[in-house]
Amino acid sequence: MIILYHCMSARSFRPLWMLEELGLPYELRMLPFPPRVTFRRYLDVNPLGTVPTLLDGAVKMTESAAICHYLASQVPGTSMDVAPQEAGYGAYLNYLHFGEATLTFPQTLILRYTHFETGERQALHVAEDYTKWFLSRLRSLDLILSRNDYLAANRFTAADVSVGYALLLAEHLGLSGRFTPAVLAYWQRLRGRDGFRRAMDSQERAALSQEIATVPAPDFRPPG
Repeated sequence: MIILYHCMSARSFRPLWMLEELGLPYELRMLPFPPRVTFRRYLDVNPLGTVPTLLDGAVKMTESAAICHYLASQVPGTSMDVAPQEAGYGAYLNYLHFGEATLTFPQTLILRYTHFETGERQALHVAEDYTKWFLSRLRSLDLILSRNDYLAANRFTAADVSVGYALLLAEHLGLSGRFTPAVLAYWQRLRGRDGFRRAMDSQERAALSQEIATVPAPDFRPPG
């Protein structure tokens, strides 16, 4: 049984969404945010104190995009993976990592300087600079999304889950009103998927049953 450690709507939503899309059985262990502060025993599982942590037998992984890649590769014949010999393989890998490295990174700085820092350490101008940075990188998807429903291989793949989570986080940050029409239509396609809805319901049910707050966790990794 796969075990996934997760905070509400944090980066760990990526593997949760993948698990639901792939129909794989799993156990969801909910944590209060940030777990390294609020649940110190979690450091025995993941010394970084971050989510996700995925356990699959002897396999232990902590990077959300890498977990998406791993899960897709574990289901033979799934359309969510792209094989190296397929024409869309390069785009698949590119956007799988684009979602985290290019899109989620600036959002963590927006969160830090608007939600976590206080007083003189709060820097709204830094947050605005990184908002512009995020939106400019997001607009780079316009060309492909104006011609295709998805990012690689003409179908929904793990790359869309990776980028889709960044759009979910952007919505939590109040940025979805600034999406371009092509990106907004793409986001509406993603959030309308049954797998996405099941993942949202799954985290809600697990949080309630495990007595964890159901308010979405700010997806921020504090320094230090």
